[in-house]
Amino acid sequence: MTTDHPVLPGLEDREAAASAVSAAFDPLRLTQARRLAGLTKKDVAEHVGVTPAAVGQYETGVSRPRPYVVTLLAKVLDVPAEFFIAGRPSARLDASMAHFRSLRSTPKAHRERALAFAEQVWELTHALERRVQLPLVDLPGFAGGEVHPGTALPSEPMSAAQALRRAWDLGDGPVSHLVRRMEARGIVVVLPLSADPAAATVDAFSSRSARPLIVLTHNRADDVYRHRFTAAHELGHLVLHGDATGDSRQEREADAFAAEFLTPRESILPLLPRRMDLGRLAELRRSWGVSVHSLVYRCRELGLFSDATASRTYQRLRGLEGQSGFAPEAVSGFPGEQPSMLTQAFDLAERETGLSVRTLARELAWSQERVITLLGLPDSRPVLRLV
Repeated sequence: MTTDHPVLPGLEDREAAASAVSAAFDPLRLTQARRLAGLTKKDVAEHVGVTPAAVGQYETGVSRPRPYVVTLLAKVLDVPAEFFIAGRPSARLDASMAHFRSLRSTPKAHRERALAFAEQVWELTHALERRVQLPLVDLPGFAGGEVHPGTALPSEPMSAAQALRRAWDLGDGPVSHLVRRMEARGIVVVLPLSADPAAATVDAFSSRSARPLIVLTHNRADDVYRHRFTAAHELGHLVLHGDATGDSRQEREADAFAAEFLTPRESILPLLPRRMDLGRLAELRRSWGVSVHSLVYRCRELGLFSDATASRTYQRLRGLEGQSGFAPEAVSGFPGEQPSMLTQAFDLAERETGLSVRTLARELAWSQERVITLLGLPDSRPVLRLV
C-alpha cells in the first residue's frame, strides 16, 4: 500500500524561485555573503554538502549552484535567496582601496569581512542617494577614489592638516563635533554596533570609493578621545594616501596628520606644560578633545618632555585609570561624534518619498534586520519582560 504525500503549500513556488536565482546567479554576491559571515570556502562547502572546489567555481562564475544549493547557501549565509541575483548596483573593494588602523594585527579574513561590510555601506548609501541629495564631497584631492595632483593637499602630513583646517574654515582652536563636520563635507562615517561581527573584528578603516568612507569601531575601547583621534587618523589616510600599501610609514603619517589637525602646533604649544603636570593635561584633554596619552606624546614630540619623562608619565597614567579626568568617556555621550547622515537621509526619504525599511530591504535584497542594523535605527519591537 502506498501513500501519496501532499505537496507543501508554496513548495513549487519556492522551487521556481530557487531555479530563477540559480539562472541569474551573481558569483560576487556569494563571495560578499561568505566574507560577511566570516566563513571560508571549506566552511561553506561542509554546510551545503559540496566540495570547496565547487564553492570556488561558484565564486569565479565557472559554474552555477543548483537550485537546492542556492537555498542552502542562503540559509547558511543568513541572506535571502534573492541576495544572489545579479543586476543590483554594487561596489567591489579590495585591500588596495582601504586603510586599516591596525593592519599588521588584522588577519586577512577579518580584513575581507570588513571590506564586505564597507561594500554594503556603499550599497545602502547609493540607495539613499537615489532619493535624497547627500552633502557634496568637500575633501581636497578626493575625486571618485583618485588623487589629482593639481587639487590635492600637500603630501607632508602637518602641512596637509593645516591646509585642510584652512579649507574647512576651522580656525586655530579645538575642533568640536569632528564626526558631524566630516559628514557635512560628504564623508560617509559609520559606527557599527559593537555586536556586529562584520565590523567588530578590526580597529577602524577608511576607503576611497565613489564617496570617502570611514568606519569607526568599538573594538578596543569605547572612549570618545580615542574615537576622535582615530577619525582624524582615517581622515589623514583619505587625503594623503591614494593607494593603501598598509606600511608603517603611512600609519605614522596618518598619526602625524591627526595630531596636527586636532592640536595645531602653533595653538597647542603655548598651552602645554613645560614640566609634567597631569592636572593641566586633564584640563586640556577636555577642552581640546584629545586623550592625555596623546597630549603626553605631543609634549615629547614638540621637545617639551624627554623620552624618560614621557615614559614615567605613561606609568603614572596607568595608576590613574578609572579616575575622574582620566577615565574613558563613552562616545554615546557626545552627539556630535556619532554618525547620523545615513539615518537622517533615511528619515528624510521616509517623510518625502514614503521609503520604508521593507522597501529598502527588498531593493537591496537584505533582511529588514540588516537594514535596521546598518542604518542604526532603534529596534521598534516591543520588549518582552519576564517577572
